[in-house]
Amino acid sequence: MLNRLSLIISPLALLVIFGYSYTKRFTNFSHIVLGLSLSLSPIGAWIGVTGRIAAAPFVLALAVLLWTAGFDIIYACQDLQSDIKAKLHSIPKMMGIKNSLKLSSVLHILVVITLVLFMHFTSLNYVYLGGVVFVGIMLIYEHSLIKPHDLSKINLAFFTVNGIISMILMVTTIVDISIFC
Repeated sequence: MLNRLSLIISPLALLVIFGYSYTKRFTNFSHIVLGLSLSLSPIGAWIGVTGRIAAAPFVLALAVLLWTAGFDIIYACQDLQSDIKAKLHSIPKMMGIKNSLKLSSVLHILVVITLVLFMHFTSLNYVYLGGVVFVGIMLIYEHSLIKPHDLSKINLAFFTVNGIISMILMVTTIVDISIFC
């Protein structure tokens, strides 16, 4: 049984998650809303386990939001013509592919900074930090795969690289907690 605070805030989470699927119809920022939807997971998990609100899960949630928005912008670049034809909104439609990829890069730089900041709010140490450095390297690699005039490696960048990032960050975090806590 989850605690009372989890129950109280659950409608807000459901509203964001269910509302996301409609956002491309009225805003260019559906990528941010997708990030927000996924970012509710660390907050919900924290509150579900502890029954209280703290800063740490919000910092981690910010990293999730930035990471998700960044890679969703990359993925949305391949849908530009479909978005135009269907009269849907997206950052690539609003900014063009080149500027969208630049924005995605900025968001991913902020992810790495936020993941380092997350250490300040937790007892994580050097193994985790090594994982964050690896995340930074993989994000650079992800962005090196995609060019405004060549989107042919989007699946490699989107699915494979982000899958590796999530696994490495999870493993290094678990190992760090196992060693230092």
